[in-house]
Amino acid sequence: MNTQYHLRIDSPVGPVLITGTAAYINAVSFTDSPEEDFPQAPPLLLECAQQLFEYFAGDRREFDIPLQQTGTTFQQNVWEHLLDIPYGHTVTYMQLARRMNNIKGIRAVGTSNGKNALAIIVPCHRVIGSGGALTGYAGGLWRKRWLLDHERGDLFTGLRAV
Repeated sequence: MNTQYHLRIDSPVGPVLITGTAAYINAVSFTDSPEEDFPQAPPLLLECAQQLFEYFAGDRREFDIPLQQTGTTFQQNVWEHLLDIPYGHTVTYMQLARRMNNIKGIRAVGTSNGKNALAIIVPCHRVIGSGGALTGYAGGLWRKRWLLDHERGDLFTGLRAV
């Protein structure tokens, strides 16, 4: 029952690796590894892929699949708070720490945010530095910018009419 499965999909921000069991999604991560041949994925991983495709198409703002990632009670609390950040919005690390009633724990909040294994689905990309600065993202800052622009509908703001 605890067999881990993997499914690799292509996305606008590069290949994404979905990891999970038949009952839970455990990780969604960006990969630069060459394609691997994985055994047949169970229906839950296929559903996760479908929901990610819908997100990238602009048709989905929230995910409704069972998730399970390993972490401390504090990390789990941070990740739960990330799920409360609305699509298209951002919060600073300080605002997130305040929401958790733990201003002195801002560094721990940042560290826990960085340990989130469920990229996009648990939206750690929506947490930014003070003054709006883009800071650390396991998938690379260019992906963080792309995801934020995608959610704000700003993907084409850099283009100019000729």
